[in-house]
Amino acid sequence: MVILHEQELTWAGRVAWKHHTCMISALSISTTLKQHPLIWSANNLPHDAYKLLAVPSPIGGVLVVSANSIHYHSQSASCMLALNNYAVSPDSSQDMPRSNFNVELDAAHATWLLNDVALLSTKTGELLLLALVYDGRVVQRLDLSKSKASVLTSGIASIGSSLFFLGSRLGDSLLVQFSCGVGSSGLASSLKDEVGDIEVDAPTAKRMRRSSSDALQDMVGGDELSLYGVSNNTESAQKNFSFAVRDSLINIGPLKDFSYGLRINADANATGIAKQSNYELVCCSGNGKNGALCILRQSIRPEMITEVELPGCKGIWTVYHKNTRGSSADSSRMLSDDDEYHAYLIISLESRTMVLETGDLLTEVTESVDYFVQGRTIAAGNLFGRRRVIQVYETGARILDGSFMTQDLNLVVPGNESGNGSEGCTVLSASISDPYVLLTMTDGSIRLLVGDPSSCSVSVSAPAAFGGSKKCVSCCTLYHDKGIEPWLRMTSTDAWLSTGVGETIDGTDGSLQDQGDIYCVACYDSGDLEIFDVPNFTSVFYVDKFVSGKSHLVDFQISDLQKSSERLDGNSQELNNNGRNESSQNMKVTEVAMQRWSGQHSRPFLFGILTDGTILCYHAYLFESSDTASKIDDSVSMENSVSSSNMSSSRLRNLRFLRVPLDIQGRDDMPNGALSRRLSIFKNISGYQGLFLCGSRPAWFMVFRERLRIHPQLCDGPIVAFTVLHNVNCNHGLIYVTSQGVLKICQLPSTSNYDNYWPVQKVPLKGTPHQVTYFHEKNLYPVIISAPVHKPLNQVLSSMVDQDAGHVENHNLSADELQQTYSVEEFEIRILEPEKSGGPWQTRATIAMHSSENALTIRVVTLLNTTTKENETLLAVGTAYVQGEDVAARGRVLLFSVGKDADNSQTLVSEVYSKELKGAISALASLQGHLLIASGPKIILHKWTGAELNGIAFYDVPPLYVVSLNIVKNFILLGDIHKSIYFLSWKEQGAQLSLLAKDFGSLDCFATEFLIDGSTLSLTVSDDQKNIQIFYYAPKSTESWKGQKLLSRAEFHVGAHVTKFLRLQMLSTTSDRGSSTVSDKTNRFALLFGTLDGSIGCIAPLDELTFRRLQSLQKKLVDAVPHVGGLNPRSFRQFHSNGKVHRSGPDSIVDCELLCHYEMIPLEEQLEIAQQIGTTRSQILSNLNDLSLGTSFL
Repeated sequence: MVILHEQELTWAGRVAWKHHTCMISALSISTTLKQHPLIWSANNLPHDAYKLLAVPSPIGGVLVVSANSIHYHSQSASCMLALNNYAVSPDSSQDMPRSNFNVELDAAHATWLLNDVALLSTKTGELLLLALVYDGRVVQRLDLSKSKASVLTSGIASIGSSLFFLGSRLGDSLLVQFSCGVGSSGLASSLKDEVGDIEVDAPTAKRMRRSSSDALQDMVGGDELSLYGVSNNTESAQKNFSFAVRDSLINIGPLKDFSYGLRINADANATGIAKQSNYELVCCSGNGKNGALCILRQSIRPEMITEVELPGCKGIWTVYHKNTRGSSADSSRMLSDDDEYHAYLIISLESRTMVLETGDLLTEVTESVDYFVQGRTIAAGNLFGRRRVIQVYETGARILDGSFMTQDLNLVVPGNESGNGSEGCTVLSASISDPYVLLTMTDGSIRLLVGDPSSCSVSVSAPAAFGGSKKCVSCCTLYHDKGIEPWLRMTSTDAWLSTGVGETIDGTDGSLQDQGDIYCVACYDSGDLEIFDVPNFTSVFYVDKFVSGKSHLVDFQISDLQKSSERLDGNSQELNNNGRNESSQNMKVTEVAMQRWSGQHSRPFLFGILTDGTILCYHAYLFESSDTASKIDDSVSMENSVSSSNMSSSRLRNLRFLRVPLDIQGRDDMPNGALSRRLSIFKNISGYQGLFLCGSRPAWFMVFRERLRIHPQLCDGPIVAFTVLHNVNCNHGLIYVTSQGVLKICQLPSTSNYDNYWPVQKVPLKGTPHQVTYFHEKNLYPVIISAPVHKPLNQVLSSMVDQDAGHVENHNLSADELQQTYSVEEFEIRILEPEKSGGPWQTRATIAMHSSENALTIRVVTLLNTTTKENETLLAVGTAYVQGEDVAARGRVLLFSVGKDADNSQTLVSEVYSKELKGAISALASLQGHLLIASGPKIILHKWTGAELNGIAFYDVPPLYVVSLNIVKNFILLGDIHKSIYFLSWKEQGAQLSLLAKDFGSLDCFATEFLIDGSTLSLTVSDDQKNIQIFYYAPKSTESWKGQKLLSRAEFHVGAHVTKFLRLQMLSTTSDRGSSTVSDKTNRFALLFGTLDGSIGCIAPLDELTFRRLQSLQKKLVDAVPHVGGLNPRSFRQFHSNGKVHRSGPDSIVDCELLCHYEMIPLEEQLEIAQQIGTTRSQILSNLNDLSLGTSFL
């Protein structure tokens, strides 16, 4: 083990006297002898050495990285490389080898590409290659060469032998493939070999072959793509590396500021929760060249192509029609499957069915086709490789070839079994999976239609498995496990025997069929779930109490054995809890779906919807049992009856399901049975795959990297039917019908990236964004942006001089040194407008700052013009001149008017006022028509005459520097950089600002805001220790020292630096509506906050009763739920004071992140916990639901 340590202490200010103070020591550690002898050491290393990199064998040794030099040390040899002019050799006599370009390596990250080539990533985002030139095991010298520019990294790691990962906190993280060639000619071929030969990394390699570089160019910004191409290494390195970006992970952090504005396609007539999807959050994120505006929208608003009124719709389906029967089409089939247009749209109404042709136009052909149109349709789909359409209606089914019927089946069996009075049972629901159709009848029986691909006809059979069973099926579905090697087959115990060809489906025209197996997933009224193979209907997997929502699902044979030992102590409990168990008895699964989407290593998902609207989601995985478990299996099959032991050979013994938490906002409150089918699976809508959830709170479930991303769609209210549509005018689009009876044909917005918690659109700025505000009247976003500019040193020095003194001190620098460039940040205000089509945003105007002037704050303010007595909306900017410690601080306040010219094409920005003040202008706000300015250590209130600002009142707070300023009515909340918060008020009579109260503690504020709950006003502040505190003003309380001191109401450790609070009005929820209020909004506000880690959170007020209930639940869940990362939710969320004295505030805040785990624990435990705290499960879920609805702001 090699340790880097410092012998003597020094720092940058003493480097002239002490500079090489670090050393390394290599120890051999023996755990048996408990000894650690020192083998070798090396001293005289630079004081700023900070990183060790172990050199892989066969060379061995260690690299020491410091800001200005790199050193190699091993037991037998050492060498070094100076990186710039600041590098000093330990004894100034010897000459150091230098790299042929200057670079600084402080804050660098490194990994090994080959055993003698390391990749370094610098603080500017450059990638450097460090080659060790060695002979045998002796390193002779180090060679550094420039490679490519990339993202600003916070970590770098090699994966396998041909990939590395650039992890970034400031930009998107990248997965890069590299190959090492000798010359550029052999490069392309070597890359192909590299991909083919990765045995270890086969999955990645296959995935790479699939992803096209065009798609990546859309995904990754231009900057990151500078990784592509061949590097021009020096001859000495003799190795050429080529890089290709293979994938990227989008990042929206660090969130410095954000603004809340209207979307381009906002609907002015929307009300309630649908109105919230009119808004979007525009965030300043990233840094330097990775700087961008991130546009976040919590819900999806599809782009509408057309809409028509269609009342009374019950379901919609689109079907294909293949005319070709010959096998000539087979070869092209795989290519054209995805691009084949739909032929017909089938619309089921209350008492009839409409059929439309989906050609260039949607034309109704109901009269001219052989479809059943006299009643409603239950389901429609394709059979026999899209050569036939099957339409299932209440009393039968039809097979159609295009518009002509080839077979008509009557499914109603009249006669004695259905009783005298009734007219026979009808079809309730259907599941279609080529070439089978599974029907559920109204009397609870199950029918299977079996297709014969040779004659394109179907026959009816009744599966024996359900025939004599006492169990009543609540819902069932077919699952097609596609592919040449179906996934579920690997989980059966005799997987190695399987041939890999689905014999059941192989008809005479079997080549047209998708290879694979078909299974039937059935749920019973008892809450159990069973999987059968089709068409034999032998049980292959059985779960008891699927409805409970257990964390893992295991085949009953295996779980039985584990439980048999627990049964003895379980019986006594069941007797006591009879009353409690009744509430879980009436819970059933109303809909089930299973699907494996395409992808190299995709695994099936299993979904179930319960009667109360809960959605269960499970992800299948392969569990290879150990020897002990297989012995248990043998004993189980012996104990069980003969029939089950015969079955057990074909059971999916190694199949397990893991419950996946779903981030769904609010549950569906539609009456039971209002919708026959809520889950619609889609394979390609604008290139995305997943499923769509209909109902009162529709949502998209999209599958990315084997992970579900859930995005609600609130803009149209409840949705009753959904299907995909692909034709000339609507490319891979969708159709849905709202509960208001409107059919809409839409496409998904292409600009958003959906592989995130919320859909994200990134607008690259090529600079660091600092602050953004929203100009509502003109729909513009003014942003403060800075970018580094290289300037000659003499220009930089002259700008740092006090203008009054006038002379420049050159500090004895030579003329050459004065011409060297130095990087400084230059600021500007950029006014951006969202593009109508959703394309890239346009810069409408730019306002440049003076030299060495930093724009600190930007706000849209409404000022009362005292001359004309009218309100004016202006853009206010506060700046500061940053000129070093020898120059007195000063800043400017600037006011701009923003307008459009006559034809609305140009945005006109004109400066209406500018004034220089002492001190930095760090915050601005409009207060009842006046402008409040934080100028250095005081705040001044100005009135606006239309030509100039005149001060009318001031107050000498804060002591140091204002970081944020908030206004409500005539109250002012002000946060100081080091002295916590101040609460002031403004009185128009006598024109005075007065201090009401302050927090006497010292606190390094990051952001502040008012929190309003009805008539209660609270003051919220976030600090540098990642806490949030909420204070209140109580002048009548004795603790408040006659009202001088703010009292603590709540405190919470967020675990991330909160940089911005945004106050938004909460929506009224179901519990509020009882009080016959008509308005959507309440007089209750929540705070949306953003952090430097790129996370978004929310603080919302609760009423006392709900709070007490949820607090009791929280205390129970601390023990019932596994702790994330070993962090106890109670202790971790307490105020972190970093060793300072802190009197803890009241425990009056609940952690919803913990409360959300309640839905993930099994149903029986949920009921038990609810009973223990004296409430019901439905009451808790209703409270959590109201909270999530009330804070659906986007």
